[in-house]
Formats: sequence, C-alpha cells, structure tokens
Amino acid sequence: MKNISTDSLRTFVMVVEVGGFAKAGDLLGLSQPAVSLQIKRLEDLLGYKLFKKQGQRQVLNQYGELLLPMAKQMMQYNDAILQQFTSESITGKVRLGIPSEFAARILPSIIGDFVSLYPEVSLEVKSRLSKHLLSASRQDQFDLVLALNERLNSDKFPIFMQDELVWVGDLAQAKNEVVTLVTAPEGCIYRRRATDALKSAGIKYRIVYSNADLTGLIAAIKEGLGITVLAKSTVPSDLNFQAQSKHLPALGSIGISLIKSGGESEHAVDKLAEFIALRLGY
Repeated sequence: MKNISTDSLRTFVMVVEVGGFAKAGDLLGLSQPAVSLQIKRLEDLLGYKLFKKQGQRQVLNQYGELLLPMAKQMMQYNDAILQQFTSESITGKVRLGIPSEFAARILPSIIGDFVSLYPEVSLEVKSRLSKHLLSASRQDQFDLVLALNERLNSDKFPIFMQDELVWVGDLAQAKNEVVTLVTAPEGCIYRRRATDALKSAGIKYRIVYSNADLTGLIAAIKEGLGITVLAKSTVPSDLNFQAQSKHLPALGSIGISLIKSGGESEHAVDKLAEFIALRLGY
C-alpha cells in the first residue's frame, strides 16, 4: 500500500487556503519550488492533477475539490493524535477578536475542538465590526484578530484567504420596485458593498432594519423584512443565498485577515492562529 505524506497534504491545504504557492511557502517556511514539488509528488501519487489554470491563478479542478475536505480531515486526525500523545503543555490566555457572523457560524466548532486539545488555554472572545477590529486604537485589546479586509493587497494586514459575498434571504423581494435591506450599522463592509452594488446597478433600495448582531439580522430575514449580504461561508444553512441573480448585481469577494499581536501567551496565540487557519471554511 502507498502512503500519503501528511506534509504534502498540509501544503496542499495551505495553498488552497491562502490562494497561492508563494504565500503558502512563506507560511510554511518553504521556497515556492519546494511547495510546487510537494504538490507534484502528491499529484503523481494520486495519478491526477489537482489544479487548473484560471487567468494568472492556479485553482482547484474537480479532483482537487474532491481531495480538499479529505485532506483537511486527515490533518485533524494527525493533529489530534499528536496532541493526545505529546508531552507539550500549552497554557495562557488568548484574547480573540472576531466579526459576529464568524463567531455565530464558524467559531463554535473550531473553539470547541481547540479547547478539547488545549484545555489549559483560556479564551476571551469579543465580537466587533471588522473596521473596529483593524483600527490601530483597538489592536492592543486583542492577541489575535480574525477580520474581513477589502484591501486584498494589504501589507499591513495580509489576506490569508478570500470568500465570496452573496445575497441572503427571500431573493424574490429583489423583483420589487424598491429592494429592502436588513444590515449591520454604518461601518459594516457588507452594508457598504450591498448599497454600492445596488447604486451602481441603478436599483432603488431602503434599509428597514439595522442590527450589529447576526442573530437579530437572521430573525429579521426570516420575518421577511428584507435581504442582506454575508460571506458565503457564514450563511446559515436554513437561509437561501445567491451571488447574483437576474434582479441583483454581483458582489465580488472579500479578503479575510488573521493578525497576531503577540502578548504574554505567544505560544498559545500561535497555536490558535494555526488552528483557525487550517480549519476555517470546514
């Protein structure tokens, strides 16, 4: 029986998550040729190419899409086994800042697994708008920040992955003369992207309800008050969504940054950052 290298699988997952061979190499401490070689060895072992050319980018083909969830699952098993039998003990406190929609949809499963692996680490999680999380005046409040970032080429806040923005709710309302929106307050990236897209398309709109909490927005959507915009990975499973339709414009993509600010528990911060980076999008 042949054995798949976990290093190759981890490199494959990292290339997909950060959107490029060079960025993955930077995070893994490998040169771009070394990353390419690991991917080629994985492809040779499996007997299939995993990427295809799309413009100037390499994106997953059908075989890469098939492998990705299995590779992520294998990384989970690998990390869990090592943690179970390692003598390494990580302690400390990590202050995590995260947008409310990620806190509601993605964070519980990630944090649950992290706490079970590192029970001596204390987590303090606060939800804020990404605008506030990235502001210089608030950075000393957090050891680790996960935030939406529209500056896809930012050197200060590098993007480690991108997500598609989608319209969420009863999209039949888009046929109305005036589109009704439920959004977070001013300063929210989703709100601005929605209003800018509708203005550019010449579509009239009206914001009928604002709430910074995702739970409140979901309740408003289910009551039929209007539609909203979210990152695709954060959309609740019981809500309809579309990137665009006959009556609504496309919204494009959004960057996601993961920023470490150090702190007293640097080892714990590094572990949580690595855990989130590998698990985000599951």
